[in-house]
Amino acid sequence: MFRSLRKTETPNVSITINGQAVQVAEGSSLWAAMALSGTTQTRLASVSGDQRSAYCAMGVCFECLVEIDGIPNQQACLTKVSEGMEVRSQLLTEQSIAPLSSDEGAQHD
Repeated sequence: MFRSLRKTETPNVSITINGQAVQVAEGSSLWAAMALSGTTQTRLASVSGDQRSAYCAMGVCFECLVEIDGIPNQQACLTKVSEGMEVRSQLLTEQSIAPLSSDEGAQHD
């Protein structure tokens, strides 16, 4: 479905996407690496649970949130791949949804 249009040889880096080892061109965005590897689902929508993927690919829509090296809510379209990176499509978990702040002890006017 997707293919690289690079005309120059670029060294590859090894990353893991959802448990699958992948070789991608150094300097690629993580979203491009995911698309080239055949993985287009980045996360599940927090309300509907539907599969989501990159929409704008420039950091505005936040549809491309993934877990990178154990840290959730990272934008795949703005992140450059690096050697050894471990990426997972983000599932709905308590860790991926920011906790709501408590009003306990707050002073209100």
